[in-house]
Amino acid sequence: MTDGQRRGNGFAGPHLASRPDERQARFRPVECDRCGAMVQVAKFSPQHTSVQWSPASVRACAEFTARVSAGEQTALIDSCASLRDSIDRAVLQGSVEVFPP
Repeated sequence: MTDGQRRGNGFAGPHLASRPDERQARFRPVECDRCGAMVQVAKFSPQHTSVQWSPASVRACAEFTARVSAGEQTALIDSCASLRDSIDRAVLQGSVEVFPP
């Protein structure tokens, strides 16, 4: 039995052992330019971004607050456009680097 089979992920093979664990990525703090919410961000490609929200950052997010007031649940809100712009700016300024997995 391979490591992949033992983990039950349906993938088997030695290539998994050399793949970096994205949980160990280089997360960097990014502050939203609109509301000041602070999140942790890791970029793996121009399209692949991991954002970790704390309870405080969810409460501080102006877009989340407006959408929750309209009846949405935070767990169902896909993203914040203002924060996306702030992350893009941080990448352009070099504060957040792209590290492919």
